Amino acid sequence: MKAGRLITRVAIGGLFIGHGTQKLFGWFDGPGLEGASKMMESLGLRPGRRNATAASVAEAGGGAMIVAGALTPLAAAALIGTMVTAIRTVHLKNGFWAAKGGYEFNLALIAALLALVDGGPGELSVDGALGIHDTGGGWALFALAAGAAGSTAVIGLGRRAEAEAEAKTEAEVAAPAQAEV
Repeated sequence: MKAGRLITRVAIGGLFIGHGTQKLFGWFDGPGLEGASKMMESLGLRPGRRNATAASVAEAGGGAMIVAGALTPLAAAALIGTMVTAIRTVHLKNGFWAAKGGYEFNLALIAALLALVDGGPGELSVDGALGIHDTGGGWALFALAAGAAGSTAVIGLGRRAEAEAEAKTEAEVAAPAQAEV
């Protein structure tokens, strides 16, 4: 057994479990679902509660799957999706370095996830126990592409919901004015 893979899975998966439970339950000084929902709304990821719940479950559940080494490419894809979304909506404008709020940490997590998919979760894993050997560069590219596609869909749906809400508000404002005419 290569202990490095297990240690990496526990560290990376554990970080994601922590971030997901911060949003979902308010653990580890997190905002909880209400605070996370407001944050998602402020980022244009509407509806905020649905997006907060999805991100929280993806991070906590995907992190747990990484720790267990279960369906590693799919777990990594979900987590990569949350990181790509975080980069695009929060960190990109701040530049690279995390000290200035940049995307350095997110990129390091994505790289670690891709390395786990490429090399596999190791013998001491659910995938190993079940004989699932979905590893290698092709699976890593799949996880990256699926995560990026998921991020694009989430951001696109959020923008569409925002535009629909604005159009509804404009229509409601215009309706009383038209009734007066």
